[in-house]
Amino acid sequence: MLVAAAVAPSAPLLVPDVAAGAAPELDALRTACSAAVSVLAAARPDRLVVIGPADEDGRGPHLQGATGSFRGFGVDREVRLGAGVDTPGRQLPPSLAVGAWLLEWTGWAAAPVEGFGVGEPLAADRCAQVGRELAAGRERTALLVMGDGSACRTLKAPGYLDERAAGFDAQAARALGAADTAALLALDEKLARELQAAGRAPWQVLAGAGEGVGLGGELLYDEAPYGVGYSVATWS
Repeated sequence: MLVAAAVAPSAPLLVPDVAAGAAPELDALRTACSAAVSVLAAARPDRLVVIGPADEDGRGPHLQGATGSFRGFGVDREVRLGAGVDTPGRQLPPSLAVGAWLLEWTGWAAAPVEGFGVGEPLAADRCAQVGRELAAGRERTALLVMGDGSACRTLKAPGYLDERAAGFDAQAARALGAADTAALLALDEKLARELQAAGRAPWQVLAGAGEGVGLGGELLYDEAPYGVGYSVATWS
């Protein structure tokens, strides 16, 4: 049973070591993310699942104690998914590594943690099914959903400027802030791919988990620094 969810960007720039000199520019975003994690803790879940986009090697479940790093972004920094457990195995994909860092940074100790990597091509109906499966059963489950909006909001954005990007991000932010599962499932998969919106599939997993639960939403942050849409929201 889903009792709470938080949505945060999956961008490694959230990690100050990675952002380096630009780190202060994202202080407001980090503050919003910290507030979102606090909502998860207040729900007193039995388990927390961190969900984020992943390539083929990182898809599927990741156990508590799995490790990741930011070496691919030029920073010799390791993170662990959850505290007190050392689980050998495959590395966390970058999105889950960012989630692990966020939990470490906020001092998460409210419940055991696991991860789940979602492939970008996964269709909306399959995403919803994954969400239903993750939230099934009597356990009080919370989700930390990592994912970015479009990467095409400005000329200097990673995907250059696309006039459709602002509308897509606004639609997604409204749905996330309203805990509107139907609106999230209606996000256009093809358009999301063209706009490099890595959050589409994880958000639709959240939609499946939240169907019929009746949680209320709140949008804590909705900006596009560096031309990429970043949203922070809570469901509780």
